[in-house]
Amino acid sequence: MRILVTGGAGFIGSHLTDHYVAAGHEVLIIDNLATGRLENINPAARFENLDLREFDKVDQIIAQFQPDLINHHAAQIDVRKSVADPIFDTRVNVLCSVNLLSSAAQHGVRGVLFASSGGTVYGETPTPAVETSPKAPISPYGAAKLSVESYMFCFASTRGLSTLCLRYGNVFGPRQDPRGEAGVISIFSGLLLDGKEAVIFGDGTAVRDYVMVEDIVRANALATDFVLSDPPPPTCMDDAAVNIGSGISSSVNELYMVIASQCGVGTPARRAAPRDGELQESRLNAERARRVLGFRTEISLETGIERTIQWIRST
Repeated sequence: MRILVTGGAGFIGSHLTDHYVAAGHEVLIIDNLATGRLENINPAARFENLDLREFDKVDQIIAQFQPDLINHHAAQIDVRKSVADPIFDTRVNVLCSVNLLSSAAQHGVRGVLFASSGGTVYGETPTPAVETSPKAPISPYGAAKLSVESYMFCFASTRGLSTLCLRYGNVFGPRQDPRGEAGVISIFSGLLLDGKEAVIFGDGTAVRDYVMVEDIVRANALATDFVLSDPPPPTCMDDAAVNIGSGISSSVNELYMVIASQCGVGTPARRAAPRDGELQESRLNAERARRVLGFRTEISLETGIERTIQWIRST
C-alpha cells in the first residue's frame, strides 16, 4: 500500500512513518523541515522537502505517487503562535488541509486521516468530553482544527472520501523537541536535565489528558485499517471523529512532581502569569475509540515520562 505522511519528519509523523515502513508499506513524506528534523526521517521512505502552501506542487506529487492513504500530521502546532498570528495559522492549518483533501478526491485516494485536537476543539471540559460534546475552541489553533474537521465531513459527504479525524489529547514522548514551544513534559524534562529552572504558567492546576506517542501510533494503525475498510458514510461531523486519550487527566503540578523526581531534582518550579489561549480543564472520554477502533492506551503516564527522559538523556 502507498501512504503519504505529511509532517513525516516531525515528532508524531516520524513515528508513524517508522510504523508504516515496518509494516511493509511504501511511504512518501512531505515536510518543509520548519520544525521537523532530517535525522527523524526513515531512510526507507521517500522524502519531499516541500511546504504544503505550494499547492500546485503538492497536487502534482499526489497525482504522481497515487497514495491509497494520506495521513495528515503537518501543522503549525503552537497555540500561542496561533493567538499572536491567526492569519498564518489559518493559512497553514486550514488552507493546506483543504488543498490536500481536494487533491485526494481528485486523484483517487481511498482514505484520509487527520490529526485533530481533543485538547482544543471542545474548549473547557470540567467533565470528560465525548465526540458529540459542544465545540468551543478558545484559540485560533483549535478553531482551525475544527474547521478542517468540517471540510473532512464535506469531502466525505460530497466526494465519497473515507475520512477519520483523531482528536488527540496532549501527545508526548521521544523526538518531541525539549526546546520547542509545545509539549510540557519534554520541555520540563529538558530544562531539569540541563540543570535549569522550569516555569509553571498559572497556578499549575490546569489539567490535560497526556498520551504517549507509542499509543498514538497504535491508534493510527487501527484508524488506517478502519478508513480503508469502506465504513458507512458519516451523517454528521462527529461520526467521523474519535477522541484519542487515556481518559485520565493530570495537572501541571502533578507532572512537575513526577518529572522532577525522575530527574533527581528537589527544587520547585518558578511560577509565572497564565498565558492567553490556554485551557484550564481539558478532559477526554475515549470510549468511542475503543468501540470503533478497538483502541485503548497501554502506556502509563509514569512509564511514558521515564521513556521520554531516557531519550532526552541519550540525545
